[in-house]
This record gives sequence, C-alpha cells and structure tokens, in this order.
Amino acid sequence: MKRAFRLTLLFVAAAAPIAALAAERLNVLFIMTDDLNNNMGAYGHPLVQTPHMDRLASEGLVFVKAYCNYPQCGPSRASFMTGLYPEQSGVTRLRRMFRDYVPDVVTLSQHFMNNGYTAARVGKIYHYDNPDGIGTHGHDDKHSWTERINPVGRDFHEEHLVTAISDKPIGGTLSWMVAEGTDEEQTDGKVATESIKLLEKYAASGEPFFLGVGFFKPHTPFVAPKKYFDLYDPADIEIPRVPTGYFDTLPYPAMRTLKVRRDQVDLPEETKRTAIHAYYATISFLDAQVGRVLNVLEELGLADNTIVLFSSDHGYHMGEHEHFQKTTLFEQSARVPLILSLPGMTTRGQRTSSIVEMIDFYRTLGDLAGLPEPPPYVQGVSFAPVLKDPAYQPRESALMYLWGGYTLRTNRYRYTWWPQAEGLKAELYDHLNDPGEMVNLAGDANYADVQQSLHALWEERVEGASVTPTGLSFTPPEPDDNGISTKDAIRLFNEGKM
Repeated sequence: MKRAFRLTLLFVAAAAPIAALAAERLNVLFIMTDDLNNNMGAYGHPLVQTPHMDRLASEGLVFVKAYCNYPQCGPSRASFMTGLYPEQSGVTRLRRMFRDYVPDVVTLSQHFMNNGYTAARVGKIYHYDNPDGIGTHGHDDKHSWTERINPVGRDFHEEHLVTAISDKPIGGTLSWMVAEGTDEEQTDGKVATESIKLLEKYAASGEPFFLGVGFFKPHTPFVAPKKYFDLYDPADIEIPRVPTGYFDTLPYPAMRTLKVRRDQVDLPEETKRTAIHAYYATISFLDAQVGRVLNVLEELGLADNTIVLFSSDHGYHMGEHEHFQKTTLFEQSARVPLILSLPGMTTRGQRTSSIVEMIDFYRTLGDLAGLPEPPPYVQGVSFAPVLKDPAYQPRESALMYLWGGYTLRTNRYRYTWWPQAEGLKAELYDHLNDPGEMVNLAGDANYADVQQSLHALWEERVEGASVTPTGLSFTPPEPDDNGISTKDAIRLFNEGKM
C-alpha cells in the first residue's frame, strides 16, 4: 500500500506540470471540407439549410472575403499546410506530393507537434482521389501526424448505385445518389465518429492537440441520406444564366477553364436542377456531421480552450458562368467559407470583409496558440488581429494561381492576367457593380488607370509567390511530372510505405 501510495504521489507530481502546461495552451480543431462553396445560411444563401455551421458562425467570426491559392484539391491543401504558394512547393498539379520537391518543409501540424502537441488526422486533409482513395492514406504526408485514421463507409461500397452524367470516374463528374441507411454509416458519418473518439481521449488525457477533421463531402458524387434531399423542393432552385456572346469577352484560357469538362457543357435544364439539388442535400448532410463534432467538443468542456477553424479547400461553381465544379479563376472557384472561433473572443457572431488567403492559416493559428515563430520560409500573414478588430486589413489583395494564369482579388476588383494567351490576356471585374463577374472591363478606357495599377500589383504579388523561399531546399518538378497516381498511392499504402 505504501509503495502504491508513493507511486501515486510520483505520478501526480509528474502530471501536474504537464496538466498546467496543457491548461495554458489552446487546442486546434481544424475542420476541412471538400468542394464546399459559400452556399450556407451563415453566408446568406436563401435555401441551403446549415444550422450547425450557422451556429458556429454565431459563436465565431465569419470571413466573407477568404480565398484559396489554387482552385483544386491537391495544390490548395499542400499550400495551406506548408505555408508555401503552389509554385514554391512544386505542387501545381493534382497528385504531386510536396515532399518530392521540398523534403525538409515543416508543415502546419508539424509546427504544432514540434511545440508539444499531439497532431491527428481523421479523413481528408491532404489530397485524396475522392472516392477512389477513401479508406487509404491517399496522398497524405506521414510526417505531419502522430496518428492517422482513414474511415470508409457504405457510400464507398455502393458506388455502383451512383447516377452520373457520363461514364467518366464519378469523382470527376457530376454524380449523385439518394443513400439508404443512417448518417453514421456514411464515410463522413464515420469521420465524425472517429473524431469524437479522439476528442474524448484528449479530454481524458489533457494533452494539447491539433486535430484535423477532413470531411470528403460535398465532393462528387453528391451522396446523402434521403431526409436531406427532402429538405429541398427542386422547383425553388434558381439556375444561373449567361448572356449571349459572353464567352467571346474572355481570354481564351479563361474560356477553356469554363469548358474543359466537356461532359458538363450545355447540360439540360433538368440535369442542372437535379445536380444542384443533390449538392444542397449533401451540404446539409455534411452540416449534420460537423454539428456532431462541435456538440461533443462543447459537451466535453473542450470548447473553452480550443480554436475552431472551419473552411473548404476551394470554392465551387454550380452553374455560374455556365460551369460546374472548380478550376477557374472566378470568384465562385476562388472564394471559400471561413469561420474562426476563439475562446473568449469579443467579436463573436460578427462578420469581417478583411481579405485573407488560406496560406495565412499557418501563421494565424500559430499566433493564436502562442507558438514560437514558424520557419522563415513560411509565407502568408497572420490575420489574428482581425479576431479583435474585424475592420483590420492584414493584406490588400488575395492571389490565386491556375494553369499559368494568376488572379488578384482586392476589396473592389478582380484582375486576372494570362501571360501565355494570344490576343486578349486580361480580365477586370468591378465587384461594386458586377458581383457576378460577368462584364470584363479589361481595355475599357474608363478603367485604364485601375487596370494599370492592378497590373503593377499583380506583378509584385506574382514575383513574391514564385521566388524560392530562403532557407528551404527546393527541387523543381519536371514539366511532365504528374505526381503519384492513385493506384500507386494505394499500392504504397498497402505496402506500409505511405
């Protein structure tokens, strides 16, 4: 008994400093969704029902001008996790893995690990071919986590039941399914369940954590149980239109981004309506899973010392500009939802128009958690001050890259330049008068000074985003380097090498 008592005292004495340290630290719940645009109640959408995300918005700060740095999964995720712009990390194609080009980079979650945190991932934080990579590590980075969990649900096993508009892989084309069974049987339901288990473990241990919760939806195929489809009447859905001659006003590369998915050009009205309906249903299903995680965070008392960041890897078109899905340099593809909640924040429930980029997540979360400065090669700026003052402007523009072109978004304008285009190279949109970006003002004499000023800023930003960062070894990818195929990634996973 005396020996047991002494051991207990030793355990308590050793655990006390750790518990005290953990109590002083803020945890991070990093919720990343896939292909979610701003079709949410918190962003004023008139139809889409997202009560749980809306509740998070009421408890945090809503960013209405948050932008990705590449409108495609792999490059975007590599960028915000490394703190490097796509050309700096080498990941300008979907399946490239950044360790092949910047092997020594310290990622966002690694930065937390290096400062005493447990870092775990459930589901998709780095690129996965969706749905083919579900249940594997996908194109994940093993150095970024102390624990990795890969849920797989009945939706993965029922892919043969999915309706698609073409015979291409269903993850790359418009496709949908009204699912049978419960939420918890779906892959994202299992992502929520496994994330809850980790939160329970952290609550019991008191260890500081960085938990990446990566939902696979609303990425195609749009799959959700029937009750979520029943939330919407297809007759209420408005289908975007484009004016006659619209495509003639664009530089050729911009037009190509809108028409690159040939099976999704000139779709029948009913197909568009069905796809939009399925997308809305899938968002509401996703919202319910986010709600399950947030509810447990609150029930466990972890909300009192946890930063919650909620976002998506990029935006998404649902018929705007006669385009579906992503990979354009327009607002719909560039803009992401971003809600940030911080214990004790005084701006709870407010909105900010401050421009931020996803590459800014790295420095911002480190600042909010009180971590030391990240490595000097980490790009981006901290928008932590916005949490206290929503009027604070951490940057004057957001920059995004795609297929040789760059676009610049300021508070009022979007300016895009395609250097390799023949003939017309520029796009200029005035959001004050044209929030839908349908009237290209490039070359308009009334906007000549604006265009000249924006082009100078464009050149400055592009130069900064393409220079090799100091202090980081970088091997540029070969032009024909398409990265690691999903088949090879799964093989490496099965061999225990991923």
